[in-house]
Amino acid sequence: MSATLSEVLAVIAEPERRSASYRISVVRPDALMVEIAVLGERWEVEFQASDDIEVERFRSPGNIDGADSFSDLWELLQENSSCVDR
Repeated sequence: MSATLSEVLAVIAEPERRSASYRISVVRPDALMVEIAVLGERWEVEFQASDDIEVERFRSPGNIDGADSFSDLWELLQENSSCVDR
C-alpha cells in the first residue's frame, strides 16, 4: 500500500477526533511513525520513504506488574543491546 501525505494526515486525524492518545516519532531515518494507544493495545503505524505503510499491533495480556519487574526489563535490554549495531 502506498502512503501519501493525505493518508498520514488522515491517520493522525482519527485519534485526534476521538480524543485518543497518540504520538508521532521518527525511529529510523526513512520512516515516520504514528503510535496510537487504545485500551489494552498499542498500534504502531509506519509511513516509509518507499511509500509502504506498515501496521503493527501490540496487545496487553492485562497483567500489571510492580517495580520488581524492572529486573526483567533490564535483562531484555541487555540481551537486545548485543543484537543492535551502533
